[in-house]
Amino acid sequence: MTKNYYILIVLTLLSVGTYAQSKKEVKKNGIKSCMIIDTENGKTTTDKKTLFEKNGEVSEETEYDKNGGIKVIHKYKYNKDGDEIEEEEYNDANKLVEKKTTKYNSFNEKSEEVFYDGNGKLIKTNIYTYDSKGLKIERKTLDAIGKTIGVRKFSYTFAK
Repeated sequence: MTKNYYILIVLTLLSVGTYAQSKKEVKKNGIKSCMIIDTENGKTTTDKKTLFEKNGEVSEETEYDKNGGIKVIHKYKYNKDGDEIEEEEYNDANKLVEKKTTKYNSFNEKSEEVFYDGNGKLIKTNIYTYDSKGLKIERKTLDAIGKTIGVRKFSYTFAK
């Protein structure tokens, strides 16, 4: 095998390992980005590239198709507590496709997600409900006019 092939294998292993690092490790090591590169049947392609903020939060993720072209880009924003408050999804032409904003209640629990299309038109809203222990018990999905279109319930079993 050639020297370049060995270098590629090492870089691939390092990038997968780096991507799997926690936010704390990303911040501690000053990681700015991570790429996942795959080699199959002698063809090398980039699968994903992740950019990090100084505090270790993911600021942007780009996913690539089998030919190396951009498939989708996700951009993220966070509040002072490190909670995601906005996610934007862009297509291969760098056009905004969808935007999600997230709100949190006074207990720092996710209370609402609002989804918009690329033109800013409301698509749907997810509303979260929690019990007295802070456990999520329900996610209600509303359409653009506020009609309930789905409900997901969460139930828990506890050790004695």
